[in-house]
Amino acid sequence: MSTEIKKLLEGVRDGSVSVEDAMRSLKSRPFEDIGFAKVDLHRKVRQGWAEVIYGAGKTPEQILGIVQVMVENSQKTVLITRMSQEAAEFIAPHCDLQYYPDARIGIVGPIPEPDGIGTVVVATGGTSDIPVAEEAAWTAQVMGNRVLRLYDVGVSGLHRTLSHLDEIMSASVIVAIAGMEGALASVLGGLADCPVIAVPTSVGYGASFGGLSALLSMLNSCASGVSVVNIDNGFGAGYLAGMINHADGKRGEGK
Repeated sequence: MSTEIKKLLEGVRDGSVSVEDAMRSLKSRPFEDIGFAKVDLHRKVRQGWAEVIYGAGKTPEQILGIVQVMVENSQKTVLITRMSQEAAEFIAPHCDLQYYPDARIGIVGPIPEPDGIGTVVVATGGTSDIPVAEEAAWTAQVMGNRVLRLYDVGVSGLHRTLSHLDEIMSASVIVAIAGMEGALASVLGGLADCPVIAVPTSVGYGASFGGLSALLSMLNSCASGVSVVNIDNGFGAGYLAGMINHADGKRGEGK
């Protein structure tokens, strides 16, 4: 059961929300058709987090139109991924936009306070992997997670990784981001007692094949508890990490 519905039902139980108001909230239209997009207004009710806008391929005007519909329907924070500088400059005068060019992430509205069960560690093999890592980190933060960034801790200098053992071993979930041969995920998976989400990046020389080498290495990891997302998919990794870090909130539901 999503947090939104749970709060609504608790409100009915304690009398702070009337049955009629609860019914209106649940029956409100599930999406709004604005011609070029059907904005999913019930995504947060179904999945716990609102629809995320994928900015690549959309015009600045289209992105703004979707943002405005979401804000008008009481979405406090809107995440926009793969957003261009041009789109950010167009949208900024119309809403409360924070733009992070390295990550190509736009955030409309406040970043919520962390309410996850622990810390999401986002680690990179090298500095060149940071743009993908920042996409993962900001995604997790928008979902209400405490995020710790450990950058440039790749296996070519293993002492750098081992200097962060305390942070690695106390994490609730780790996002391991690396190009080249992608070995970082296996190393972290062998050190940590939490899930590791591996993100191959397109960083590397010719035989890395645009991240395919790292992808195959991560898929063949000998460490237990390592899962893999697509090449350069920082968003997917950050989203999954956020879900894992909130899994404790589902205990006791359905009983």
